[in-house]
Amino acid sequence: MKDNWRDGNEVKLLINGEEFFPSVFECIRNAKEEILLETFIVYEDEIGNQLQQELIAAAQRGVSIDITVDDYGTWDLSQEFTDALTAAGVRLHIFDPQPKLWGVRLNIFRRLHRKLAVIDRHIAFVGGINFSADHLISSGEKAKQDYAVKVRGPVVADIHQTCMLLLLRASSRKERSKYIQTARAAEPPVAGEVRALMVERDNGAHSRDIERQYLLAARLAQQRLIIANAYFFPGYRLLRELRRAAQRNVEVILILQGQPDMAWVTALSRLLYNYLLRSGVKIYEYCQRPLHGKVALMDDKWATVGSSNLDPLSLSLNLEANVFIDNEAFNQQLYEHFNQLVNNHCKKLNIKTALRGLWWRAPIIFLSFHFLRKFPTIMGWLPAHTHELKLVTPSKDFTDSEKNHITQTAGESIEVTNAIFKNKQGYEKYSFAKNKSLNESYKKKGLSKESIS
Repeated sequence: MKDNWRDGNEVKLLINGEEFFPSVFECIRNAKEEILLETFIVYEDEIGNQLQQELIAAAQRGVSIDITVDDYGTWDLSQEFTDALTAAGVRLHIFDPQPKLWGVRLNIFRRLHRKLAVIDRHIAFVGGINFSADHLISSGEKAKQDYAVKVRGPVVADIHQTCMLLLLRASSRKERSKYIQTARAAEPPVAGEVRALMVERDNGAHSRDIERQYLLAARLAQQRLIIANAYFFPGYRLLRELRRAAQRNVEVILILQGQPDMAWVTALSRLLYNYLLRSGVKIYEYCQRPLHGKVALMDDKWATVGSSNLDPLSLSLNLEANVFIDNEAFNQQLYEHFNQLVNNHCKKLNIKTALRGLWWRAPIIFLSFHFLRKFPTIMGWLPAHTHELKLVTPSKDFTDSEKNHITQTAGESIEVTNAIFKNKQGYEKYSFAKNKSLNESYKKKGLSKESIS
């Protein structure tokens, strides 16, 4: 398969929510024609509420907006939150909606895990950052360390096409006709000197594309290969190539979770440590906070940023997206950042540490290796559901006056605060613009209000 590398791009690295959210919100604020957004998670917190208000304001300006969220990751948005969006004209799609069994989400496999945004077909964002406040360092010790890129240039056309193809494949016939005209966007003009490649992973023709890029990097590396990944439990082929690279004196460094958000995932990763360390692979655990990034670099030009973990879910089941970059300056910036993490916030693992408890872990490691070798085949036996999007519509009790009121007040202020409103249904989190008219309308409805931080 020939890769569609694009020349003439500008790619900017964004580290954590402090750099990502202001940039993407500014682009939404300046959008004139179209916004396409895909994400795994939207929470009703300070970030989710601001996203809601920015999208409502953009829709009021006549911008066409399609936002697609995953049913498993974004499972608890309130009716008020979605009503406010859809009433303003935002098309909100739920990927693969499934009923819960006794309140439990069972649709964990084949999720929409990628995080993409395309603004006016000229600017795109790709990475691993969800729209939630736990990507802000200020949110506390559980804040996630994560990455994204802001992209301009010809490769944006490929990112736009990826978003449009999901809407075309998964929407109903009636909805599909709306997207056919814009499925192939005109190629944006040259914006820089960066060579870039958009790669997606799906359950069709692109099922191995992201893994193939990592395998190529491991095989072609001559000096160094550094991988920082949140959930590391890759297939046997990639493990073998990492060992081979280290054995031919390539500096292979893995930066993995030391303060995990899911302890069982790190426990699985540690089963592989002895196998890799014995071949000269260097392993560091990032201990400052949970690592959520999915980034890597090879030698002095190749790098990648995206949504794909190196685990069975991302490599064999989920819809993922990474941008691969061929540029010395970007590679060097990421290399310097990795050095800072390793020197200041990481703990280096050694053989002695990896051998602790080996006697009882050896059978598990043996079974894990064989599981990893056969996992893609095993998943192929399972029925692959077709992609389905559910278009959210305003609830029946959402009156025309409320629709008009929200669209009128959304543009008055983008500064959003949180409140808890107590009504017949109990407590529901809701966001509102800071202005007298909106506050007065809730007083007339007899709703009580409590401030929350």
